[in-house]
Formats: sequence, C-alpha cells, structure tokens
Amino acid sequence: MNALSSYSLSSLFLLAVACTSPEKIMDPLPPAAGDPDLPASGDKITVSAPVVSSIARDGALLTASFTNAGDEAVISRGFYYSLVDPPTAGVLVAADDEGANRFSATLDGLQENTLYFVAASVTTGTRSVTGPADLFRTTSNALATYVPPTYSDDYSRDGITSWNNRSRWNLANVHDPTVEKCGEYYYMYTTDASYGNVHEGRGHFPYRRSRDLVNWEFLGMAMDGAPAWVKDSLNNIRQRLGLAAINNPVLLYWAPVVRRVGDKYRMYYSIPVDNYIGNGLPNTTANFDNTWTERAFIGLMETDDLATNAWVDKGMVVYSATDRGRDWSRSSLSNWSAYFKWNAIDPSFIIDREGKHWLVYGSWHSGIVALELDPATGLPARPLVNDPADFGTRVARRTNSDSNRWQAQEAPEIVYNPETGYYYLFLAYDELSVAYNTRVCRATSVEGPYYGYNGADVTAGATCLPILTHPYRFNDHSGWVGISHCCVFRDPDDGRWYYASQGRLPENTGGNAYSNAIMMGHVREILWTEDGWPVVMPERYAGVPRESITEGELVGTWENIILSYSAGQQRTASTVVLAADKSASGAITGTWAYDPVTGILSLGTYRLHLRRGLDWEADPRVPTLVYAGIDSRGYSVWGKKRN
Repeated sequence: MNALSSYSLSSLFLLAVACTSPEKIMDPLPPAAGDPDLPASGDKITVSAPVVSSIARDGALLTASFTNAGDEAVISRGFYYSLVDPPTAGVLVAADDEGANRFSATLDGLQENTLYFVAASVTTGTRSVTGPADLFRTTSNALATYVPPTYSDDYSRDGITSWNNRSRWNLANVHDPTVEKCGEYYYMYTTDASYGNVHEGRGHFPYRRSRDLVNWEFLGMAMDGAPAWVKDSLNNIRQRLGLAAINNPVLLYWAPVVRRVGDKYRMYYSIPVDNYIGNGLPNTTANFDNTWTERAFIGLMETDDLATNAWVDKGMVVYSATDRGRDWSRSSLSNWSAYFKWNAIDPSFIIDREGKHWLVYGSWHSGIVALELDPATGLPARPLVNDPADFGTRVARRTNSDSNRWQAQEAPEIVYNPETGYYYLFLAYDELSVAYNTRVCRATSVEGPYYGYNGADVTAGATCLPILTHPYRFNDHSGWVGISHCCVFRDPDDGRWYYASQGRLPENTGGNAYSNAIMMGHVREILWTEDGWPVVMPERYAGVPRESITEGELVGTWENIILSYSAGQQRTASTVVLAADKSASGAITGTWAYDPVTGILSLGTYRLHLRRGLDWEADPRVPTLVYAGIDSRGYSVWGKKRN
C-alpha cells in the first residue's frame, strides 16, 4: 500500500504522535488505476511494495519481490527506510536473495515507537527501480506495563473526606475547574466546595497541580480571605440606593478562571453576596422580605508564577447590572423574573486575534455577555456607569424573549482554535446537581453572533447544539450526573485539547443519601470533527499509551450511548456488535471500516474518533477502545468496547 498517495505528510506525523502499536498500518483504500500502490515498472522490471513483519521495538523484517521480463541482469537488491517521505531520502539496506526473485532484509537499530517509511529497490548494471512505499511503526511495551489509576469514584468510601486527608484527594472535591499550565505542571483552581464542607474557614479557591492530568496533588487555597474591596463596593452601591450597610455580608466564592497573559497569570473570580437587598439579612426562607438577593462581583488577582501562590489582588472588574432601578421587589420565592439583568459570575477570559482582551461571563438571568478589557490592567476598557450596555454585549441566551430573565444557561467558557478559525463558546444548560449538560456554539468574532451545529443563532436565543456531555451511565457503574461547567484548555507543548469539569454521583449511590454531593473532577480529551466541531471523549483521561489500533481489535461487543437531551435523566448504554466481516448489528446497523491514518471509525452512518482509553467502569480498570462523534441532530455518540 501507499498511504502517501492519499494523505499529507503532516497527517502521517499526527498519526505518529497519536499511535504506538507494533502492527503494520493497512491502507483502507483499494489501489486504483495509476495508484502508486501498484508495482513500480522500469520498462520490463517491476518491484512490489515491501511486506513488513516481525516488527519489534528496534527493528522489522522486510520482504519484497520483482518481475523481470527483459534481459537486464539484477545485480543488487535492497530496501530504503526513512523517517520522512519519500523513503529514498533515507538509508538503503542491502537485501538477501531468497531465489524466485524474492529478497528480504532485517532492519535493526530503529527507534522505539516510531513511524518509518520503506520501499524496495533493485539495481541493474545501468539503473535502479524502486517500488511503491509502505509504512510501519516499531513497537512499544508501554501498554503492557501501563498501570491504571486506582483512586475511587466514590471517595466517601475511602475515608479521605476530612480536611486532614486532603493529601489523598487527588480529583476529589472538584467543582467548576479552571486549568492552566505553568512550567512542568498543570494547575487546577476550583469553586469553594467539598463533601461535608470541610474546606470552610481555610481560605478560598482550592487548587492542585499535576504533571500528567491523572495524578493531582492538593496544595491548598489560592486566597486567604475576602478582599476588602468587596464589602466596600457593596456598601457604596447600597448607600447610593439609600440602603443600610451590611456589616457582615455572606460571601460565596465561585468559579475562577486562570489564564496566562504575557509574563503574568491572571485569575478572575466571582464573589456573590448572599444577603437580601431590602433588609440586608442572610438568604434564608425565614429572612425573606420580598426582595431579591444582592449582586455578585467579579474580581482580579495576578501572579508571576503559579508555583508561588503569591497573588496580588487588583480589585473589582464588574458587578451584576440591572435595568430596574430601585424595583428590587420579589413577590415570592417562586418568582424567577430576576432583578439583575447580567449576573456577574462564571468568568472566562480570552485574547482575540486582534489582541483585544475579553471577559465573558453570566449565569441564568438574561444571558451571557462579553466585556472588553484594558490589556494593561485587566479591568474594563470603558467605565461602568448604570446602563447594562456598559457591562457587556450579550453573546448568548436560551430564549429570544426579553421577558424571560431566568434562563437555565450559564458557565461560559470561550476558546479560539486557530486550525478552524472559530471562537467556541461552551455553555452549561440546566441545574447543576443532576441535569447539567454541556453545549457548544461558534462564531468568527468574540462578540458573535454564535451559531450552533444546525446553523441556528444562539446569540438570538436558539437552542445550542451540539450536546457534548450529558448525564450518562455505562453498564456496571452508577454513572454520572451534573457533568458541566467546563474548562477547555490546550497543552502548550503538544497541542492536544482537553475538557475538564466536575461529575456527581447519582443520589443514593451505594446507599448513601448524600452521594449527589460527591464531586469528582473529570478530565477528558477533546478531538475535532472534519467540519470543525469539538468532540469530548466518553471516558475520563487516564494516560493510556497511544498505541495504534488494528482492525482485529475492533471486533466484538460495544456499549453505545446517544447523548440525546433528557433533562435530569441519565442516557444509558445499548449494545453494538462489530463482526469480522465488517458488519454492524444491534443499536447501530450497517457496515464498519477503520482508517488508521485519520483514526476515524466509520460505523453505519456515523464517523467516529477512535482512541485507546480506560474502562473506568471495569473492576479492575483496564485499557479498552472508545469512540466519540456527533450525529446529524447534534447529539454526541459515545461508545466503548466491552471487556
């Protein structure tokens, strides 16, 4: 075969990064007329493509043949091999004559887990004739020696829930994560949340670090106590409105975002005030005075190095804006018409292609807004007055009605993919404890308009598709709910994309009435469809070696989940069987084919990214195969091979 005729060299080296198997890579396309897979002809001499066998970590056996219909004498035979295409740019190794115009050679001293291009060649007294190229990868023993993570999904059973056991938390007690790399470590910062609230009184914004995105070291809190400006700003606003000061406001600490900006790191964080506007008392049913709760604030901290945890607070960035003046009355606790138009929580940050800095924020209320910032200070580029327009431009909402001010949409996360040329706005839909699900839309500018998978205008209130995560359950496990409020990040060293969020266990898991308060951090790999949409892989990232996949491994029984929308209901697995004759039966029917160069599994009408992953539901956990894609309706398609 000659995959070089069908795929670019860059595609092949993407494969080299992603795959690590001893198996020969097979061409999914049959040779056509004029295809270089056909034997090369030098007038009356033709040379076949090499057959690669006995592939090892440092070598392989190559075999080829030639035909000679003329009277030229073949005086030598050999094989070219190279790390680049064409193989003739590399080394020529002499071959042994096996008779009947067959010849072979053993390559040795090769690099482990490396893609090589090879071609056979024969030489007469006057010329050389080289056959079509092939390629193979040397082996690695990484998969055989791989050890899966062993920490429990239900950490309430591990006896590690107390603050004194925080060194064993790993990804326990993760909510609303943000991840940024600094040096050799990824750093993760989260909302103040823990099982049993054991973090309370110990600072704010828990953080941890990891070298491999699998094993995380809990480090403590990023903020010691509330910045003085929060209470001061709150009471200055209240004074202007003729309201009494709140001496001891109830403050919450939610959803930070950390980004590298030049030679500094900036953290935007949200602090809502959980007191009633009218009487200033804490938000309890007993204290309800027919007013809404107070506004939220977004602040900014900076540091030169995440490793030091030495943050300098830069003050307020923005606060919740309203267009209702002094009409903060609320008829009852079941009234959700919202006093504030923009809710100043859930910040995300991006620098656009033109170098402008943006804060994208919002939750429920009237939608998501983008606020331009001053690059030098990280604060608003223009003064905040009283008009909600000063506080940002709306970029997304869940309804096209301005009268609906309580929209189940929040947690914007915005990234730019230079390979596609789009800005991607990830959104959380529905309430966070169970129904949370992740959507994405895209635009050509930060301010939109943003369009979904079906071309609908999400900025104008259309339903956002595709659905990337949703409550789900594979077999042999309770499954997960509340999977959203994501961060999306790209490794600056290898360019791979990742999705991180919390996942919660369903209520009464293992007989625990409080199991829905189990918040486990989930990190998943993101791949991209051929038309430029992100796909989140179904199993959590576990550092499984990226060895290449052979067609024979695909034969067997799979669990398949379609993430169609059902508020608060887990999507469950159905069975798909892939047969050796390339037929598919069960929940997906038709035929299947695998392209090892692109890593795409064609299954029925679906085109799915196939990767090695970890079967987190198995006991003990073992590597398996997983796939993910998006169907024509904008629903993610998830699958894993059953072990």
